[in-house]
Amino acid sequence: MPTIVHFEIPADDIERTKRFYSDLFGWKIERWQGQNGDSQLTSAADQPMDYWIVTTTDSKGNNGLSGGIMKRQMPEHHVTNYIGVNSVEEYSSKVVECGGKLVASKKAVPGMGYFALCQDTEDNAFAIWEVDGNAK
Repeated sequence: MPTIVHFEIPADDIERTKRFYSDLFGWKIERWQGQNGDSQLTSAADQPMDYWIVTTTDSKGNNGLSGGIMKRQMPEHHVTNYIGVNSVEEYSSKVVECGGKLVASKKAVPGMGYFALCQDTEDNAFAIWEVDGNAK
């Protein structure tokens, strides 16, 4: 069954946001180092952006849900939960069939997988995520 596999927190001030969550929850936050040591991803609008990986742990020190912090892309950009699915293409169609909207179609995160940005019937944003190490 699909479940939340990642979260993203948009920030106007990255350093302030990192400090807040690190001080508040003890989250480990590090700049993302992608393939070939490149620390930039491409946004849904095909713009280069820096990305920070958030590592959380439970009270026993076990790894929890991972997340990310990125520069806010637009004023209405809010926290986004990523739901793991077997096929972004299949679930993109299902989103529309169920009354939701596809906001940004399938995009690759090289070496990691694919995502699409969506809205539910109540205009809440979420994303669907397909793991694929061969994504380009």
